[in-house]
Amino acid sequence: MTINQALTKLKKSNFRSRFHLSEKDKLNISEKGLSVIREHAVGFIRSRLAPAEIPNDGRQTPMRGHPVFVAQHACACCCRGCFEKWYGIPKGIELTEIQQKGVVDLLMAWIKGEIQ
Repeated sequence: MTINQALTKLKKSNFRSRFHLSEKDKLNISEKGLSVIREHAVGFIRSRLAPAEIPNDGRQTPMRGHPVFVAQHACACCCRGCFEKWYGIPKGIELTEIQQKGVVDLLMAWIKGEIQ
């Protein structure tokens, strides 16, 4: 699935389409820049989504507090359960570097769409 296909599919979801960046999130992005936000996304995905086993899976991603957290919920990349349901990548298998990059690219595309 391409990024555009994923974003189109997510927009059709009643739940996923409710997520939007707050003004505070947009200000945060404006102050830090997209490259820093991307670095944060890389770290969050590496530690909170990529491991094969996540002790608090399903509760590891806050609903707000950082633009990437909002994007993770909007893009169904918030936990391995949602990720498996939406993208077919099963729990219990560590995400590869390529898969992690794909997730970050998707999150950043969603974020860019929100700030335009």
